[in-house]
Amino acid sequence: MGAVPRRLRAYASHLGLLAVLSLAAALLVTGFPRAANEFTDQGLREEAAGLPLVARDLIFKAGPATALELPPDIAETRANLLPAPLPALVRDHWFAAKVGPDDVRPDGSPPYAGNCRPEVQVRYQSGYESALRLVSGRLPRPGTGTEVLVSADATEIGQLRAGSTLRLGGGTGSAPVTVVGVFEPLQPSSPYWDGLATAPLACPDPREATTVRITLLTDTSGVARAGRATGVLDYEWRYTLATERFRAADLTSIIAAVSAARRAAPAAETSLATSLDSALAGFEQRLRGVRALLAVVRAGLLATMAGLIVLAARVMTDRRREEFALLRARGAASRTVAGRTLRETAVVVPAGFLAGWALGQLVPGRPDPGDGALLVLLGSVALLAAPLLAAARPGWRMSAARRLTAELFVVLLAVLGVVLARRRGLTAADRVDVYLVSVPVLLGAAAALLAVRLLPWPLRQFGRVAARARDAVPFLGLARAGRVALHAGPLAVLVVAIATGVFIAAVSGTVDDARDRATDQETAADARVDGYAFAPGTGRALAAVPGVTGVAPLVLEPGAALTGESGRRTQAQLLVVDGPEAAKVMTAGLPPVLTAPAAGGPAPAVVSPEVAAEVGAGGTVEVQGRRYEFRVAAVAEALPTLRIGARRFIALPWQALPVPAFQPLVPSRFLVAGDGFSPEALRTAGDDGQREYLGGVLGHPVTAAALPERATVTTWDEHRAALARGGVNGVLGFTYTAGAAGTALLALLAIALTVLADAPGRGRTLSRLRTMGLSLRQGRRLLVYEVVPLVTVAFATGGLVGVLLPRLLGPALGLAGFSAGVAGRVRVDAWLPGAALLLLAAAVGVAIAVESAANRRMRLGEVLRLGAGN
Repeated sequence: MGAVPRRLRAYASHLGLLAVLSLAAALLVTGFPRAANEFTDQGLREEAAGLPLVARDLIFKAGPATALELPPDIAETRANLLPAPLPALVRDHWFAAKVGPDDVRPDGSPPYAGNCRPEVQVRYQSGYESALRLVSGRLPRPGTGTEVLVSADATEIGQLRAGSTLRLGGGTGSAPVTVVGVFEPLQPSSPYWDGLATAPLACPDPREATTVRITLLTDTSGVARAGRATGVLDYEWRYTLATERFRAADLTSIIAAVSAARRAAPAAETSLATSLDSALAGFEQRLRGVRALLAVVRAGLLATMAGLIVLAARVMTDRRREEFALLRARGAASRTVAGRTLRETAVVVPAGFLAGWALGQLVPGRPDPGDGALLVLLGSVALLAAPLLAAARPGWRMSAARRLTAELFVVLLAVLGVVLARRRGLTAADRVDVYLVSVPVLLGAAAALLAVRLLPWPLRQFGRVAARARDAVPFLGLARAGRVALHAGPLAVLVVAIATGVFIAAVSGTVDDARDRATDQETAADARVDGYAFAPGTGRALAAVPGVTGVAPLVLEPGAALTGESGRRTQAQLLVVDGPEAAKVMTAGLPPVLTAPAAGGPAPAVVSPEVAAEVGAGGTVEVQGRRYEFRVAAVAEALPTLRIGARRFIALPWQALPVPAFQPLVPSRFLVAGDGFSPEALRTAGDDGQREYLGGVLGHPVTAAALPERATVTTWDEHRAALARGGVNGVLGFTYTAGAAGTALLALLAIALTVLADAPGRGRTLSRLRTMGLSLRQGRRLLVYEVVPLVTVAFATGGLVGVLLPRLLGPALGLAGFSAGVAGRVRVDAWLPGAALLLLAAAVGVAIAVESAANRRMRLGEVLRLGAGN
């Protein structure tokens, strides 16, 4: 047993390298997915928390025919009957019954006179007594009438206070309501008060300005009495979910549970109002693309790591070739040599993997289910690589026919994998196809094999040219490079590492390009100002903001009435654009039809394919109360300033419409060009324009609070940054960073091991050449001429594979899901060639450093003094 410790001390550096690689491999297997899962869960929670409460919460609704049969405490009992895992995610729940605001009309004295009356609902909500603070008055008491509480802000906006009375008229009668108290919410931002705050509301007729939406709280007897009197009564059971408990691993079960709850509501004719399942399904769809990308990057890193372990094992066995030959000369069989080496690796490899696994557990996040199998697989490679290489017969080589067959098999696997990946994708539900995610590795290996076949010929040609030079170093270096290039292993490891890194950079560039194009379409300028309606002079006010260089008005209507040439009526989103002005400020180009001067006759229109199929060659369209004839001049899938995915739209050039001077078009959007302007200044100018327009309609000044819609400003930079925030973008950024850093480090380590593997042979060559007058500097140049061709070919081959991968696997990765649905063009950032040159220079530096360390360890100086090679 003492022989093993002696051999461990004798070969401590080689076995130590194997242990370090084992530690790194285990850390990669365990820590990488845990960190990725942490980013994924965090992105899911942020996206779910950012949903509107009515979309995020589970809200069961029912009318009076069903609801009157259910007691209010049904919310408590039904919370535990929701499909799993929803009960564990419910943070709070309550029951509500309400009369209005639909189908009821408040009557009484001002401010309820006139056609534009406030929206009023009388509402009971379980637990309301402990969720508010009385400012004045008292709580409602059961009695002969409906007593209510009004919020403190409604006393100013709605002119209601303790003692006020009103009457709610409904379909079957009316209910008198008496205000008995004024309250303030204890936690106004709580989901409990969602949708209950007093707020300004636009009147159906713009000439009547705005009104308010008011909620009046009452007890169970009060809301029941008002419901019976008006015939209008609705019930709700609401469940607020704790989004901080969401995990990406539970996505499928949460979506299925919400769908099951929708089908099995608490009672007959009760419907579930939520869009949580559809929002989570969209996140899951994007997550599949991220998982596919993450799996591809991880496969490249793990394959590179496995290759490095084999290279390290080869370095160790090459150093001990004489030892193994002596053992065989004494009658030892191959299994004896393998067992001798296995006893050594069995000491260091499990220890390294255990240490890496322990470090991986410190990384926050969830483990992946397949981590254990990967650990066993990679651990087996690390444990058995050196014994198997030691057991191989000296001088054994695969025959040319078998080698060619093996190489063709690898190429066939790579090509078949690409075809299957494009057809089937890389992921299914929450798992990935191991073979398909290994396609980039197979492509890199196939490209390396092809390079090995092709590289010797150009090296021989360069060698012939170098042979004519007076300096012998280039010739000798290229000659050795040709011999090193015949070994496919080191080149394949380097190519896979570089291909993975370039693939990450290409995906990053492709996604960035898609996001730029998405922003160009939706924002369409340096800034976009949206509102309800702007006065004609708003454009001049916006142009006067410092930093603004151009302004273009637009009319945007969500549902304009269209009549086709056949008389068929339909609706579509309407865009009227001042083409010549918009062309000066837009970051994305408009169709020429919209920028051309007016030519008379029906206005030329650009329509979506769906609208084109309905209206035919033309028809009429209603624009702000007037009908205009149009002809379909172009059909487009998308238009700037419209949302991505808009399928029904019609766009008209402003300059081609015969708009009367006494009734000009009222813009609802402005596109702004410039730099250094203040978004707040644009917002103020926009609100001033809306106040001017509304004041002109009403005939009296209008405050900002009375505007039906405040102006919003969206800058190009803000919109572009929003596409890179939240959701899956956290894990996407982690994949970029970790993948790029990991591949760079592994590539440098592969170069170091490649140089170290041939260090003895190079040392013997140097020992002979130094006796013939070769200087130390020339010896380093010799290494450069030997390494640079190999590294250059690896960079070129790996870079080509990495750039092609997004084109080959783009449909399988679903990259459009990272950029609001816009497909990006494969683009490599301008910094990548510079980074490649830096990495190449670092590779040469690493090679020289490793060579110098190896020479010192082999005591090459003593060998040279003795004049002998070893």
